[in-house]
Amino acid sequence: MLSYVCHLKNSNEEGLRNLQKAEEAIQGHHPGEIARRSLVTWGNYAWIYYHMQRYEEAQTYVSKVENSCKKLSSTAHEQTQLPEVYAEQGWAFLRFGKNYFERAKNCFENALKSEPNNPEFNAGYAIATFRLDGFAERSNDRMRPCLESLKRAVQLNPNNTTLLALLALQLQRLKRVKEGERYIEEGLQKTPDFPLFLRYAASFYRKRGEVDKAVKILKRALALMPNSVIVHHQLGLCYKLKILELKMPVFFSAYTDLGNVYALGKRYEEAEEIFQKVLQRNDISCGVKQEIYFHYGNFQHFDMKSKSKAIKYYIEGLKMENDSYGRKQCSEAVEKLLKEKIRSGLGHATDFGTFGLVHKLNGKKQEAIECYEKAIALDPNNEEYLNALADLLNPSTVASE
Repeated sequence: MLSYVCHLKNSNEEGLRNLQKAEEAIQGHHPGEIARRSLVTWGNYAWIYYHMQRYEEAQTYVSKVENSCKKLSSTAHEQTQLPEVYAEQGWAFLRFGKNYFERAKNCFENALKSEPNNPEFNAGYAIATFRLDGFAERSNDRMRPCLESLKRAVQLNPNNTTLLALLALQLQRLKRVKEGERYIEEGLQKTPDFPLFLRYAASFYRKRGEVDKAVKILKRALALMPNSVIVHHQLGLCYKLKILELKMPVFFSAYTDLGNVYALGKRYEEAEEIFQKVLQRNDISCGVKQEIYFHYGNFQHFDMKSKSKAIKYYIEGLKMENDSYGRKQCSEAVEKLLKEKIRSGLGHATDFGTFGLVHKLNGKKQEAIECYEKAIALDPNNEEYLNALADLLNPSTVASE
């Protein structure tokens, strides 16, 4: 499939490299069935070489296909009757989308006529029927029974957790949720770091209403595939559900989660809009708002590459006197940033002055005095630093505090 896409993009050499990878995979996974498994790959080699006008090499692969078919099916032109060819067609149709699911199912049915116990053919047939079932459900059409084909495929492919997940989702469709969850839990034990399974597991829990559990699983998948559009989309669906429930303050964290997802996807304008929207609300507790300032500061630091803005918003979290985990995060983040700037020799009067403010907000009077003194040494006429130092040295101010 990938080699065909490369051909359409006029990248035939890259297409040949992908076919070589396919050959290597066949040799590694099916060393005893190379001829049977390679028919489609060899045919694709011939097709690409033909379009490159490298006819001698194209004929070489045509001959390989013909000779293999003679051995496998006794006649030179019956290669389309071989179950492997049907199966390869089926997998290709599955990748083409919903309009081809029926044709994919038919291909796997034809392959199964020759080898009814073949694990791969049963897996393909089960996936095709599952896809058709889902499409019928969304279209309010008559659903087709695919539960038995999924159970059969799982039985023949006990280590295939993708099939386990699809079986669980089908049971969920049939309102047999607890039974389905057992398969999800089994899959999480077998392949805890398989992104495709994690996506399906998250979908199961999201549909069940356990959105936080789904988010946790998707974040694990995102760590493995940070650029996955599908994982980002599923996270967005979860956060949309959480935001719809924002009548309770506990769900305000969904805003920051959604902002972070947009940032991961480099959708910075949308991330900025989300953070600004939640920061302008007046019905958020101090502790939650401090956490939002921390995440917004991280967004400015790591995504927008603005240390000055990051420092500004970390300090906004510090200015709120509520003693919370979010405030602690803001304090640690801003101190680390300022120490790095000063340690690197880039510290200016502004950095020492800002560090003095941070210490003052954290109740560290002596450290604040030392920072303001260093700031004044670098900028002697700065009234802000002079006044701040005077306040810290004024006994009546200290007493009133």
